[in-house]
Amino acid sequence: MPPRYAGPLTLRTLALVTHDLTRLVEHVRHQSRACHELGSPFYGVLLAHVADDVEAGGPAADVLRDRAGDPGPSAVALRLVGTAHRLALAGQAPDLAAHLPSTGGDGDPDAAWPALRTLLETRAAEVRAGLELAPQTNETGRSAALLGALLHVVGPEPLPVRLWELGASGGLNLLADQFRYVAADGGTWGPDSAVVLDPAWDTVPGAAPSDLSVIERVGGDLSPVDPTTPEGALRLESYVWPDQEARLARLRAAISLASTVPVRRVRTGAAELLDSLELAEGALTVVWHSVMWQYVPRDEQERVTARLAQLGALATPTSPLVHIAFEPRRLAPDGDYRFVVSARTWPGGQELLLGEAPAHGLPVSWGTPG
Repeated sequence: MPPRYAGPLTLRTLALVTHDLTRLVEHVRHQSRACHELGSPFYGVLLAHVADDVEAGGPAADVLRDRAGDPGPSAVALRLVGTAHRLALAGQAPDLAAHLPSTGGDGDPDAAWPALRTLLETRAAEVRAGLELAPQTNETGRSAALLGALLHVVGPEPLPVRLWELGASGGLNLLADQFRYVAADGGTWGPDSAVVLDPAWDTVPGAAPSDLSVIERVGGDLSPVDPTTPEGALRLESYVWPDQEARLARLRAAISLASTVPVRRVRTGAAELLDSLELAEGALTVVWHSVMWQYVPRDEQERVTARLAQLGALATPTSPLVHIAFEPRRLAPDGDYRFVVSARTWPGGQELLLGEAPAHGLPVSWGTPG
């Protein structure tokens, strides 16, 4: 049966609701497959149960009914399980926590499903409220791509660095120079740190400086998270998939580090943040972002691109600009999307395709993607 619909159920609205329900089921099944492929068999199985329940018109369909029309870019499935995970991490869903690896549970997704289904039945309003929050893991593994790209382009004696991040969430990737990077060939970069990315790269970028002097860290986000607060830390942790314990450990280490390194977090869109940015004499200005571009409206993308070009036209050898991105892109018109590391440098405006990596950032393989 279709999910409940708040308006008058005419034949037309029934057809629309049924169509949206079909799209929603397809989205949840797609996310289930993606979780399997990205190393989370727990969510892969659990989301398959969710999809079956949506299709059957169960509690999951009821909770998601208002989101059924837009299940794709909004990541409805991850919002749902992220909200449930947050309740479990907070000690408010002990029956579910008993099966989550992240809370010391048995890691059995089939056993977790009845607990999740009951949660969706008994606490539907809380879960619906959680659906308003977009998933934000502030994936620290992506620092390997961002920081590695910077090491490729700065040269052996870099200027002091100003880091500005678009879609920064909690700003943890603005701490990238404070992490330790271990390459597959045994090379290392960075200070001793509780945050260790291993393997970060296939090899340490050639001609990388021994360290960087970062003099400014600014992150803009429409819904910024302060990881130094218990609420902010819990929100970030809840969107890490519960059987990916290495990711969760990295995140928690980065959250601890965040309390010691000042970051300015601004509630703003990408274009508005860049409107406030000016180049600085004697410093390298870096604008970077990772896996956020597809969420930016097309007109705002155009504003960001135009503002970067405007700033780039003002760049000089003593006030240069670099734009670094780790984003999915097609390298051929009919090709698959791949997560590519790119850097565009000014003066000049030349774009370099430096490498590619899995979606969560580790490890990066350097070299022009073929």
